[in-house]
Amino acid sequence: MPRPLWTGAISFGLVTIPIKVISATEDHAIHFHQFHLSDMGRVRTRKVCDLDGEELSQDEIGKGYEITKDETVPITDEELDQMPLPTAKAIEIVAFVGADTIDPVRIADSYYLAGDGQVAAKPYLLLRRALERSDKVAVAKFAWHGRERLGTLHVREEAIVLHVMHWPDEIRSPESLAPKEVELDDDEIAQAVQLTETMAADDISGFRDHYREALEELIEAKSEGKEAPEPAADAAEGESGQVMDLMAALNASVEAAQESRGQEKDATVHTMRSRKKSTARKSTAKKPTVKKSTARKGAAKKSTARKSTAGKTAADKRNAS
Repeated sequence: MPRPLWTGAISFGLVTIPIKVISATEDHAIHFHQFHLSDMGRVRTRKVCDLDGEELSQDEIGKGYEITKDETVPITDEELDQMPLPTAKAIEIVAFVGADTIDPVRIADSYYLAGDGQVAAKPYLLLRRALERSDKVAVAKFAWHGRERLGTLHVREEAIVLHVMHWPDEIRSPESLAPKEVELDDDEIAQAVQLTETMAADDISGFRDHYREALEELIEAKSEGKEAPEPAADAAEGESGQVMDLMAALNASVEAAQESRGQEKDATVHTMRSRKKSTARKSTAKKPTVKKSTARKGAAKKSTARKSTAGKTAADKRNAS
């Protein structure tokens, strides 16, 4: 079992469950060291005092809050341990909510909660069964790394998982990031929906970190004095500055997704429509929800004029409208 990161208990009403907090993830990323280019000497980060320039050991370093540039209030670990927090050594369950009410953007990290000793077996199983049967998640508060945290308890297989969450005021509003309103055809939306259906998957466990694999190959080749592997062709590379035809891109994406899954092209793949605002637009087309331009208003009136102008040219029809 991995080394526990924290020990305490889950407070579940009057039930106490001794637990150990264990990381639910492993870091498989490849980490680099910095080195001196001229002699390959290792470059390290050293903790040096600004006033006397001396390098400090960890037991010579304290923490404090900077009020001004010239004034810092020192805070000791003992003072932090004596803070009046009921969650100092307990994960206190404060509510139960539906799993679909949790905004995924608020989840910061995940940890497994393992029962600490035989005394924890029965209450641990009790909480797990209660979460499974109620189809809810527990909302909990706990203190960790010098601050109070918010989290949720879920069941994953036979273990209870703690998802550490951001507080509501830590989430930025995305309102200013939304793009301006633009016009979309119903065909474009329908084709985008078809692309999501074509790319639908029931299981994503087979995805791999291709970048890490390629990096491992590069490191192995260089360590053996071999040439670096040839770079893979970028399938997404296109001409710079080229205006994208959205409908054509959607059609091509659907066809590519179907071919990659061994599916035959079906009749639901729409052909490319003319982008001209002329007689190709039928009068029965659904009106867009965004504000229409003056030219579009004129095109919408053509449905009543077509009966009398069937023999005219496209230019005559525009003048008639």
